[in-house]
Amino acid sequence: MEIVITGRHTEVKQKFRDVVESKMNRVTAIAPDAQRIQVVLTHEGNPRQADSAKRVELTMLAGKTVVRAEASSADEFSALDMALDKLTQRLRRARDRRKDHRRGLDHAPQPMDFPPVENEVEVKGDFENPDNSAQTAVASDLEPGQSVEVQVGDTPIVIRRKLHIAEPMSIDEALYEMELIGHDFFLFVNKETGRPSVVYRRHGWSYGVFEIDTPENVNKTVKNGK
Repeated sequence: MEIVITGRHTEVKQKFRDVVESKMNRVTAIAPDAQRIQVVLTHEGNPRQADSAKRVELTMLAGKTVVRAEASSADEFSALDMALDKLTQRLRRARDRRKDHRRGLDHAPQPMDFPPVENEVEVKGDFENPDNSAQTAVASDLEPGQSVEVQVGDTPIVIRRKLHIAEPMSIDEALYEMELIGHDFFLFVNKETGRPSVVYRRHGWSYGVFEIDTPENVNKTVKNGK
């Protein structure tokens, strides 16, 4: 399994790299088909957030499944352990899901694009000036997998924009992907309607779905229905 380790606003020390590599057997034991894992270590410079100054993000490609997990702590090693716990838990869910497929249940998720690290782009600037280079970067076209990270003026606010390429999927597949990446929402293209849609967690086992369309398309659909 390929292991890619990068730092964001921090230098990744060799000791952390060694620890990451030594702990990856936890992942391969559950997902022997794992092809690649991307580890991103981020440092939060705000002293008020010292208890969560280090954030570790894990993104793993295993067969056709992308699994994500992240955690924050006062030090990178604790954050790594917590993120790994979340990742292995989600991997077990994916393994159980594959067992269900063998029993004849068809819920196979679509693969997501796994962007290489070298496509990461960081840009800083002020959003209030429309002619600023940062504003231009955010408004410009992106290549698949490329990202732009922009800091808003002198504030600590950072906005990250990224382009993903994904095949249309059903609502059930979108819910499954949302569980694997550990988010409370998941953006996808509904293969039944062709509309950009979002599934989101409400409370308990209750979920919601938003679909987005333009008035022109809705009117066309209504007219064609008539």
